Amino acid sequence: MSLLTPDISASAISRVNPVAKLAVALLISVALMLSIDWVSAATALLLEGLLLAWCGLNARQFWLRTAPVWIAAPFAMLTTFLYGEDSGSVLWSFGFISVTEGSIALGLAIGLRVLAIGIPGIVLLATTDPTDLADGLAQVLRLPARFVLGALAGLRLVGMFIDDWQSLALARRARGVGDGGGLRGRARRFVGLAFALLVLSVRRGSKLATAMEARGFGSDEPRSWARPSVFGRWDTVVVLLGALIAATAITTAVLAGTWRFVLA
Repeated sequence: MSLLTPDISASAISRVNPVAKLAVALLISVALMLSIDWVSAATALLLEGLLLAWCGLNARQFWLRTAPVWIAAPFAMLTTFLYGEDSGSVLWSFGFISVTEGSIALGLAIGLRVLAIGIPGIVLLATTDPTDLADGLAQVLRLPARFVLGALAGLRLVGMFIDDWQSLALARRARGVGDGGGLRGRARRFVGLAFALLVLSVRRGSKLATAMEARGFGSDEPRSWARPSVFGRWDTVVVLLGALIAATAITTAVLAGTWRFVLA
């Protein structure tokens, strides 16, 4: 199981068309990027949290998959606290570093935005099969089949990187190439494994491209699809929920007086 080839469990959100999930993520992201204030981000994050019960992920899966976002958000906040634009009263300063009321408000807004944009994107990806996503992009959005199928094949290959890395490490150790201690030895071993993985990936990609061309995947002729992708009423409801979250976040920020249009 990985982020790119997830083990999909039965849930309400897993039955939604991937195009609808993509539309929800885009709606929320665009709405939150129109302004940098903490009220709209906090509102969106709260509403998203209420819907996580239907995502089909248990607690371990949720925290494991969203861990990068939870790590990135505090670092983004801390960096903005220390080096963000100064405004308001100075709370602490040391040399060229200063913490003001404005930098704290800005850091809080950025940190909450990282969570509000990143968490739903990761959760929706974790409940989407890549093949279903490709079917939706080609059949619902009418994207070129050649592009969609190529992206799907590449995505499937990326999911094999971890297994390839482990196999290469075991093979090098069996030949005695991976031995050697110290920081310098580990760095050299990492570079060797990375280069071997690059060569293996290029060779596999070339073979896959040749095989797909031989089977007609590069043709511009209209294609048939084994699994039809239908955008139904439930998918429309999910998109409307995403639009409602985005509209509620913006409205709450406007009423609270914190809304600041970034292009104004």
